[in-house]
Amino acid sequence: MKRHIPGLHSHQQDGDHPLEGLFLVRIEWASYRWHPQKAFLLVRFVVLEPESFERRSFSGRLYCTERALWKLNWFLRDFGYDMELLSQDQMDEKALINLRGVVRTTHVTLNGHTFQIWKPSREPPSGKNSPIQRPTPHT
Repeated sequence: MKRHIPGLHSHQQDGDHPLEGLFLVRIEWASYRWHPQKAFLLVRFVVLEPESFERRSFSGRLYCTERALWKLNWFLRDFGYDMELLSQDQMDEKALINLRGVVRTTHVTLNGHTFQIWKPSREPPSGKNSPIQRPTPHT
């Protein structure tokens, strides 16, 4: 099957360094993926601020195992997910789209491969000139 991927021909790896730091992001896409041992939520983020990284995107997973539910809950609360759905143990993929929050990203290199690591960040960005403003949760 052929797929059209806009911008594929102009992608240059030299200028596309991994994102590292604190970013205000918007959830562009989310999908629950079932797996027998580790079900997970696949999330695609788009950077809103700082402006120098605006419109860059990255993806990540949030595992939905019993041991990892605290992190998923933390993420949903920080991004202003519907508290009524959360109190009913429900996750609506469509309700996640366009939620905003702050994440901290870094990367690691293992065996020559670079991996993006991210986590929700409750800490406000440091510095008085930081363009990132802490988003307010939707109620």
